[in-house]
Amino acid sequence: MVTLGSTVLNVSDINRAAEFWKKALGYIAPGDPAFLRPASGEGPRLHLDESDRTHLDLWVEGEEALRTEVERLVSLGARRVDWPLPDDAAHVVLADTEGNLFCVCDVSG
Repeated sequence: MVTLGSTVLNVSDINRAAEFWKKALGYIAPGDPAFLRPASGEGPRLHLDESDRTHLDLWVEGEEALRTEVERLVSLGARRVDWPLPDDAAHVVLADTEGNLFCVCDVSG
């Protein structure tokens, strides 16, 4: 089953946004201000990005789980989105029934 791994938030200034969201959520950014996580290590993360659209990243473990969950989500009404991805991409871009983009990501690697 998929879990909500992170929300990718489009921002114009990663450092400014990171300072705000760290204080607002009590998150930390070990190593990179663009990748925030709960101090406890448990719960969804927040990824700040200056070029990507705001979307959810749903996480799975392994290639087989990725294929299975994408098929399950498509059967529920999601649709595949034609998105330029590298050949070795470990994620699939989908749209929900309202057209909102989200990714299903294999986080095992």
